Amino acid sequence: MSIDVALTSHTFLTDLDSHTRGDVLTPDEPGFSAAVAPFNRAPSHRPDAVLVAADVSDVVAGVRAAVRHGRRVAVQATGHGAAATDPGTLLVSSRLLNDVQIDPVARTATVGAGTIWQQVLDAAAPHGLAALCGSAPHVGVVGYTLGGGLGPVARTFGFAADHVLAMDIVTADGTVRTVSSDHEPDLFNALCGGGGAFGVVVAMTFRLFDLPTLYAGGAFYSLDVARTVLHHWREWCLGLPDEVSTSVARVNLPPDPGLPEPLRGRAVVHLRYAHVGDPVRGAALVRPLLEVAPPMLVTLEEIPYAAVGSVHADPVQPMPAVEGGLLLRELPGAAIERFLEVTSPGAGLPLAVTEIRLLGGSLDRPPHVNAVAGRGAAFHVHPIAVPAGPGDVVAAEEGVRAVHEQLHAWTDGGVLMNFAGAAGPATRAALHRTWGDAAHAGLSALRERVDPSRVFDPMARW
Repeated sequence: MSIDVALTSHTFLTDLDSHTRGDVLTPDEPGFSAAVAPFNRAPSHRPDAVLVAADVSDVVAGVRAAVRHGRRVAVQATGHGAAATDPGTLLVSSRLLNDVQIDPVARTATVGAGTIWQQVLDAAAPHGLAALCGSAPHVGVVGYTLGGGLGPVARTFGFAADHVLAMDIVTADGTVRTVSSDHEPDLFNALCGGGGAFGVVVAMTFRLFDLPTLYAGGAFYSLDVARTVLHHWREWCLGLPDEVSTSVARVNLPPDPGLPEPLRGRAVVHLRYAHVGDPVRGAALVRPLLEVAPPMLVTLEEIPYAAVGSVHADPVQPMPAVEGGLLLRELPGAAIERFLEVTSPGAGLPLAVTEIRLLGGSLDRPPHVNAVAGRGAAFHVHPIAVPAGPGDVVAAEEGVRAVHEQLHAWTDGGVLMNFAGAAGPATRAALHRTWGDAAHAGLSALRERVDPSRVFDPMARW
């Protein structure tokens, strides 16, 4: 869609403001910076305006006004997966659309576009129910799920997108469509894993699971036993049942007084572990790994499912980050050696966390076909680099790229959408490879039908 720069901002903003109830903010107004600030501070938003939507009708009005005035549309709840929003764009902030409804009989949740996972966890917990959130429960539900949704119990239950039942979406024609497996199934299945390229999802209904508690947590090891731990983890995890989900990560921890004293400012190896079922069996399954080297700290115990965020213990304060995941078809000992080399302090790369996650199990057995890419891979590697300042983004990107290069021999170049990193030619090519030509062509044809003018292009990574 070509943007007619001759159309004045004043006309656009007047039209937008006259049709919406929520705040409409421009870059020269107080509150604009706070309204557009993403959790991931590496990208910089520069939209023409931000609409803090008060309700679904505001989203509809915002999309219609943007189309009338030749603007594109982006949406943001928390901005964890933020992509830079450029001039010529209306950014819709969905953070106020955060209603959560739990149906304990049907075991479902229906949430608004701005809902974060912790809200769902807390609302479902009194009923003994669990939602398939990610490792960080302060992430937005909708964006996470549209990108697939790989969580701490994914090997047991699959991707979050596999358990969506219905969505309400505002498409480029300014209408609200309710889609499900029975109503516009092509659009519904594309949204389940195909990302936000098709419109603004304003409500989502998904399954919950009977899971009041988990045996979960982790163990931290010093770097002098990293080689022993990682090689044993590789051998141990290959025989695990689907009731176990696990990963291992090289982590460079900050000198944060909120961290346990043994971990502050340390470079460590972090085992992450979650077991669904009998906690005694969960403890027995992980014990062999705990015995290969003495941990610095062990946090494994039976926990309420609502505390699942403690397993990975992801940062909760906004920060800049550059990431880019990679799917592996196998993880031989040689790959572990390359991983150790590229993540070692001696490599001098600005890597804060580099995780290897075991895949398989229910991730490869979806209850229905959808657009989730990457099924069949054996492991997922996720490097995250933290630039020290605006001028250090290139160094952070080079750090992520170095991890990819070291592990190139064991990958087909595929990615999971939620971990693909910033939009661009490399990301688009990687997602194309992961889907394959036929699936990619089908998604592209559908996108051409529902958004031929590319109104929602800022939300697309492919």
